[in-house]
Amino acid sequence: MNWATAIVLIVAIGAIVGVFRARYRAQAGIIADEDGNERYIERSDANAQREVEELRERIKVLERIATDANTSEARKIAAISDEIESLRDK
Repeated sequence: MNWATAIVLIVAIGAIVGVFRARYRAQAGIIADEDGNERYIERSDANAQREVEELRERIKVLERIATDANTSEARKIAAISDEIESLRDK
């Protein structure tokens, strides 16, 4: 075995160990930022997940209200409602 083969073998072993180490850390919930600082990923609990789903539903409703008020049909309905109110006042 010559030096080049030994170096390639050592690099390959290091790469394989790096892959297994990264997989283990990911399964354990350990992540590293750009600076190499490691921290645990906080697992979400059932209450937090439920709250997120409720907030998503609220956002959908608000988006629908915001978009429905700006359609031409909504403006027509508002104009008709205003006209009815003005007729009632007379």
